[in-house]
Amino acid sequence: MSSKDKKKVSLPEELTSGYGQTQTETLAVQHKQESLYIGIPKEITLQEKRVALVPSGVANLSSRGHRVLIETKAGAASNFTDHAYSESGGEIAYSAQEVYRKAQVILKVAPPTLEEIDMMQPNTVLISPLQLPTISAEYLYRLKHKRIIALAMEYLQDEEGCFPLVRIMSEMAGISAIQTAAHLLSSAQGGPGVLLGGVSGVPSAKVVILGGGVVAEYATRAALGMGAEVRIFDDNIHKLMRLQNSVGRQLYTSAINPLYLRRELVTAEVAIGAIHAENGRAPVMVSEEMVSQMRPGSVIIDVSIDQGGCFATSELTSLDKPTFVKHDVIHCCVPNLASRVGRTASIAVSNVLVPMLLKADGARSFEHFILHRAGMRHGVYTFRGCLTNDYLGKRFEMRCTDIDLLMTSGM
Repeated sequence: MSSKDKKKVSLPEELTSGYGQTQTETLAVQHKQESLYIGIPKEITLQEKRVALVPSGVANLSSRGHRVLIETKAGAASNFTDHAYSESGGEIAYSAQEVYRKAQVILKVAPPTLEEIDMMQPNTVLISPLQLPTISAEYLYRLKHKRIIALAMEYLQDEEGCFPLVRIMSEMAGISAIQTAAHLLSSAQGGPGVLLGGVSGVPSAKVVILGGGVVAEYATRAALGMGAEVRIFDDNIHKLMRLQNSVGRQLYTSAINPLYLRRELVTAEVAIGAIHAENGRAPVMVSEEMVSQMRPGSVIIDVSIDQGGCFATSELTSLDKPTFVKHDVIHCCVPNLASRVGRTASIAVSNVLVPMLLKADGARSFEHFILHRAGMRHGVYTFRGCLTNDYLGKRFEMRCTDIDLLMTSGM
């Protein structure tokens, strides 16, 4: 059959009538940019002395059109006055209820209490630490019920995939851990009366550090500066190599071998837990049986306690009662150890948070900002009524939904 004989298919006129004609011009719609309304309530738990934003950070944000509402005396424990905040462009609120009622984004350096969650408005954005030992199913249910978008500070990543808040707090925690250990070894604190660095003719104390990250690096620097012996354990050999290069001297390092670890722990005066998990609980590296074999009066500083701790005997403590004794070993498990130097720690936290918040300039909303920032999404653990952290879902047997799926379906 020839092509002429083939039957032509007719198309409806509405599909062909506009073909070849000039189309109506359409212009891109400029979405209204949304400035942030940030709230800083006064911290009421764990004897917290830090504040999330310092006056210089408030000045930076307010100069870019963002509003910052600070509860009165929120910075007093870090020696920042209400006057300094107001002169920097901040607004002073005279109650926590006012901050939680008005602010769109809440910044805290300690996890909120259940009462504070109840004061929040639905759909509030919460940026605060996620201290795993203090988290309960009720805590998560309250956040989900209020449809809070909650981000964990310690899981926020920058463009390089690093954890900037963890790093800066880890630097201070490493130094503070050694200073605290030296203090606890003295007789005045119930310790064995050992000088960490030793003197001529007297051997120096031995410090065992679990982990080869930033806490370990700065703890090592501080311990070596005091003259102590240092033993470092980590299964990541690259971290051990980096630490030695950073310190600039040969160190005793080892993979976490139970035989070697036990041998060093039983003769150590100080053991420091400095293992950070990227998501979820820190692994337990030292069993209770190992702790029971340590020297009486020796000291454990578990910096990993905010992720559950890496010693089996670790229990959460606070700054007003930082220690307890178990198996004749002094334990210090304060999750906010850097709060001992509140002013320095507050400036450090503010220096990390302000650039992150300024990157939200031009975004239609904070959710839109999170959508385009993988590092911010990594910190989200509840989003508009859904749990998005897989570890928390397994721990509390709650349904968990992928944050990327939730955001792309809702945007």
